Amino acid sequence: QVQLVESGGGLVQAGGSLRVSCAASGRIVSRYAMGWFRQAPGKEREFVASIRWSSGWTYYAGSVKGRFTISRDNVKTTVYLQMNSLKSEDTAIYYCAAGGGLRLEDPSAYDYWGQGMQVTVSS
Repeated sequence: QVQLVESGGGLVQAGGSLRVSCAASGRIVSRYAMGWFRQAPGKEREFVASIRWSSGWTYYAGSVKGRFTISRDNVKTTVYLQMNSLKSEDTAIYYCAAGGGLRLEDPSAYDYWGQGMQVTVSS
């Protein structure tokens, strides 16, 4: 089992920045890729960014590329999502996930999910 605990969500003004964290524990997390997804009201869950724990290779959705940065701390086994130049359309519940699938933009590639946290961007 892998346990994922997100933190750092909240309310921020448009154009501002926010860093959210996902603390991972349990089974050998280095085997997994870590991902961030988000779900806005009335919309499907969408991919935001992912990182392979062992190599640090990253992948971003087009809508956030250049504004968001995913990173990891191997010692703390924590993954971060730095969000800059936030827009109202970034408002959603953000989820952290861990998995071993190949298509990291696909939610089905992930086996473990955090509880989710609200990020609200006010315009």
